[in-house]
Amino acid sequence: MVSLVIGGAASGKSAFAEDLILAAPSRPLIYAATMEPWGEEAQKRIARHRALRAGKGFVTFEAPRAANLLEIPEGGAVLLECLTTLTANECFSVGFDGAEKRLLAGVEALLRRCGDAVLVSGDLFSDGYTYPPETERYLSVLAAVNGELALRADRVIEVCCSIPIFHKGEA
Repeated sequence: MVSLVIGGAASGKSAFAEDLILAAPSRPLIYAATMEPWGEEAQKRIARHRALRAGKGFVTFEAPRAANLLEIPEGGAVLLECLTTLTANECFSVGFDGAEKRLLAGVEALLRRCGDAVLVSGDLFSDGYTYPPETERYLSVLAAVNGELALRADRVIEVCCSIPIFHKGEA
């Protein structure tokens, strides 16, 4: 089963996604962490997420680039946290050219090798701001990746104020 969980900042999407993957039948539980520890804020977010999943049985696998997804072991239930960060890492570190293709290839390879997957992504599209061209290009890549993965997912869930809204599939 593949689930795509989307929500805004502090929406409860991560906690909901963890609950989904914990309920999946596949094992081991693999947490694919995409954030790189650049700066104090990132380190605090990483520490917070580690504390939240402590004692839940996850094996953490660092996957800051799409290519790293190819190295995640076969089998198991994978929680990919998150596509928003993975896309930023890919676009701003590796490059925009081919980013969508690289991201989708990495996620597809991951999905072929795992029993269950929950993919988490941020809703960065509804604030109404006009951003600099480079940021708009990043948002375009993220929107394309989210859209393609939503088509392929068994379930698409938006989390708003910790309330899951199922757009595709059932609870």
